[in-house]
Amino acid sequence: MIALITGTSSGIGLATSVELAKAGHTVVATMRNTDKADALHAAAEAAGVSVSVSALDVTDAAAIKQTVADVVAEHGAIDVLINNAGAAYVGTLEQISDENLAWTMDVNFTGVARLSREVLPHMRAQGSGRIVSVTSVGGAVGQPFNDAYCAAKFAVEGMMQSLHPVAAAHGVKVSVVQPGAVATEFINNAGESVGERMNTTDAYSPQVQNYVERTAGAFADAQTPQEVAEVIAGVVADPEPAFRYQTSERSKMFSGMSLGDLDGSKVTGATAAWVN
Repeated sequence: MIALITGTSSGIGLATSVELAKAGHTVVATMRNTDKADALHAAAEAAGVSVSVSALDVTDAAAIKQTVADVVAEHGAIDVLINNAGAAYVGTLEQISDENLAWTMDVNFTGVARLSREVLPHMRAQGSGRIVSVTSVGGAVGQPFNDAYCAAKFAVEGMMQSLHPVAAAHGVKVSVVQPGAVATEFINNAGESVGERMNTTDAYSPQVQNYVERTAGAFADAQTPQEVAEVIAGVVADPEPAFRYQTSERSKMFSGMSLGDLDGSKVTGATAAWVN
């Protein structure tokens, strides 16, 4: 199968690219800056496989159209889309500007929508296809100081759950994968996004400190990108995939806390302890 994957310069995207190539798929691995492709090429070479690397910024609608057209022209189809590109933004609502809110939604949600919409006509015409979106446990559980990020991930889950039965009627299988804490550059980028906002003395400073300490502990015992990639590869291989997957027992427990929380008190009671 022809697999198009976003956000492959490191972490989950890199590991998934190699894992799908090992499974025999033709992989088109995209990343915003192809100057960062060395790690992917090295990992592919070490695994004895090859992947094709292409530049793609998921916030660029024209680039999305061109990339999909190029892949279809070269390979004749797109059988699998892995929506993996994403970016953290840490801050509570008062600390998030309109510009940063729009950017976070664009990278994590609108880009997923654009790219999925672009591949759907091709998949529908061939009567088959897979769209797998990497969301997060943050797509099920709203988390302090992740207001914009969780909003975007919740949006992806809602969109894909709504799309699922309609796409299935045309042979296109839609799934989401919810990792928990993963040992990638993602958390480093999240730390950078905090910047001076999280170091200033303001009304939120005590809560910020508690949140940062708790989050550091969670990532100290994080999953590896390879473990997540193996789950994604399993979803692609499953002839009848489920809609939602968690990538570890911890993420199952965490997401399950929200999915069965009808009045919301279980989640908000637990997350209050993170910051108070």
